[in-house]
Amino acid sequence: MGERSGDHARGDAAVQGRPVTGDTRTLSSAPMAAAVKTTVTELPESRVRVEAEVPPAEVQKSVERAARALGRDLRMPGFRKGKVPPPVVIQRFGRDTVLDEAVRGTLSQWYLDAIDAAGIHPVGEPEVKLGDLPGQGQPLTFTVEIGVRPTAKLGEYKGVEAVRREPEVSDEAIQTELDQLRERMARLETVDEPAAEGDFVVMDFAGSIDGEPFAGGEGRDQLVELGSGRLVAGFEDQLTGAHGGEERTVSITFPDDYGAPELAGREASFAVTVKEVKRKALPELDDDFASDAAGFDTLQELRDDISAKLRERDAERVEAEFREAVLDAVVERAAVDVPRALVDARAREQWERMLHSLSHQGITREVYLQISGKGEDEQIEEAKPEAEKALRRDAVVAAVIDAEGIEPSEGDVLEALQPSALQEGTTPEKLRRRLEKAGRLDELREDLAQRRALELLVESATPLTQAQAAAREKLWTPGS
Repeated sequence: MGERSGDHARGDAAVQGRPVTGDTRTLSSAPMAAAVKTTVTELPESRVRVEAEVPPAEVQKSVERAARALGRDLRMPGFRKGKVPPPVVIQRFGRDTVLDEAVRGTLSQWYLDAIDAAGIHPVGEPEVKLGDLPGQGQPLTFTVEIGVRPTAKLGEYKGVEAVRREPEVSDEAIQTELDQLRERMARLETVDEPAAEGDFVVMDFAGSIDGEPFAGGEGRDQLVELGSGRLVAGFEDQLTGAHGGEERTVSITFPDDYGAPELAGREASFAVTVKEVKRKALPELDDDFASDAAGFDTLQELRDDISAKLRERDAERVEAEFREAVLDAVVERAAVDVPRALVDARAREQWERMLHSLSHQGITREVYLQISGKGEDEQIEEAKPEAEKALRRDAVVAAVIDAEGIEPSEGDVLEALQPSALQEGTTPEKLRRRLEKAGRLDELREDLAQRRALELLVESATPLTQAQAAAREKLWTPGS
């Protein structure tokens, strides 16, 4: 069969390896633990071509696995169901059929092995082309073309200057914390006043459609905050102004996408009895409140504690901002060519990753687009500046790692694994072996190298106060 591209061959675009360096030529040919051999050639526009070869023995293992899977549901005279040997299955279906099934089931992993063996950092979706299906005893070949992290030519990267502000805590921030604490300690008190937005009503209700009660339409002693949007649109609004003991009729229309299909889009009437109107009673901000809320003797002690915690939080933000400012200062002094196609690929990659994360929270692509009020293309376009910045930062950090020869030691790896090992009730050594077996140890080493590179930049940087930065800005003139 001729060359083909298959969606089933797409791998995880976030696979991490090492950067490709050099000019447009064949760079390396390296075997991997998974036995996939690769040859990497650089292409223009920060792209590479990876020619991969899966040895015959590895192909045969995959064929046998596929045959065992096909044989699970195969009934043949003389064999129990699911116990047909792979050679018999291959003879029954034909080698080409079993081989095609094997390739479809394993090509994604071979792709990942090839990327790892090639030592590249892929960006965006790969173009995978599969060669002819191999004969008995022949290797399987395929090629991958994909964007890769751009390379950076470093300028000055040690001792750069960057703004580092002082941690600060405003009176407004302290008051916000106190107000939230008061809300958590608020009591609901019954009032003899008309219900307003923000008040709570205790009510009984019985719903009907066309005069007939419906399942789930009745409730007793329900506590609802008016304006919370907890009930079907329009329900809470019709209780505004009600007094305790008052009876009202509330009419609503269930939305077309209502969770119960039998109610969606239908009009309903509810007989409501408002039994009580309750209102939040916030505690006074005084020494008693400080004692009840947090065990402090005075309100001032509570304020001081809140201030200290807010300052500690802001100090962490200050350090994060300074690290970013230092890295961006180094990026400004470096030469990094980032092709537009690579920016587009990274922006789309980030978009897909975000959608994947949201899917774990039950938020689909369609729901997110509806909530955001923006189309997919528009959001990807808006993400491109950040995508380009991320690519430039990645390239510079990789260049610093190379320039400084940063390579995490075995001790660094075990130290980094210590917290996770404790949490899992194992040892760092056992966790390390598990990561190595899963092919994730290089990813950890690279992460440690990136952290060390950033630490090196920050340690050598010169912090400027905001006042110093402003003064220098005034002194600077074009061409100076």
